[in-house]
Amino acid sequence: MNYYEYTFTYAATFEPDIINAVLSAVLGGAGFESFMETAEGLQGYIPEKEHDAERLEAALASFPLEDVAVCFTKRYIEATDWNEEWEKNYFRPIEIGTECVVHASFHQVKAGYTYDITIHPKMAFGTGNHETTYLMLLEMLRSDVSDKAVLDMGCGTAILAILAAMKGASPVVAIDIDEWAYNNALENKCLNHTGDIQVIRGGAEQLPAAETFDFVFANINRNILLNDIRHYAPCMKPGATLFMSGFYTEDIPAIQEECSKNGLTCLSSSEKNRWVTVKAEKTI
Repeated sequence: MNYYEYTFTYAATFEPDIINAVLSAVLGGAGFESFMETAEGLQGYIPEKEHDAERLEAALASFPLEDVAVCFTKRYIEATDWNEEWEKNYFRPIEIGTECVVHASFHQVKAGYTYDITIHPKMAFGTGNHETTYLMLLEMLRSDVSDKAVLDMGCGTAILAILAAMKGASPVVAIDIDEWAYNNALENKCLNHTGDIQVIRGGAEQLPAAETFDFVFANINRNILLNDIRHYAPCMKPGATLFMSGFYTEDIPAIQEECSKNGLTCLSSSEKNRWVTVKAEKTI
């Protein structure tokens, strides 16, 4: 399949990761199926058959963040072996000691890991931050989720949901608003023989229809978390644990304040290259 590659750059005071998250959601509605973060902004990929300049213009005109100037260039890309491109240039296995490895089907990894997760990354795995993925995987490995209800909110490739299922969690629910992520989560749960995971497309509005959980994992970004903590708390059982990531160390006070407003107590945090995971507990 042939693609157009768009390179988006910004002039703004917002953190780039916030703009990237919002822009990818907007572009997803215009036919873009995958994205990759760059040092300057975001690269987006749209199949040739889906490309529509007027639809793209309308999508950018609807961009909800004020005072953000978005510029772009584009180039035509003929069909290529995307797995080979990823193997050469982008996705590398994520290893946590000998406990867990996350890798693509084309990677050769040594045997002996307790949890071996295979992901079909397609073109868009790079939209995730490896620091936050690593931190959240580490928290999952430290948690006793056996026979516990687990929610993977903003699941992306569903790595956390898959690991939870491998550790004996039940039920496991994975939710993401992005169509690509939803489809990729369905594919990855089959690759790992964790078919009992329930994958839902949508945002926090899906939570009232779901059951309550013992653990909630939300690796998204600061603004979405600050808006959605109020939705997470009602679906958590008394004493349930919430892990959040996708933000920086300086964002912790704002996260703590919002948790406190919603009956959640922040217990601890961990950090990797300024990216943070916060652990909170439902106290009321």
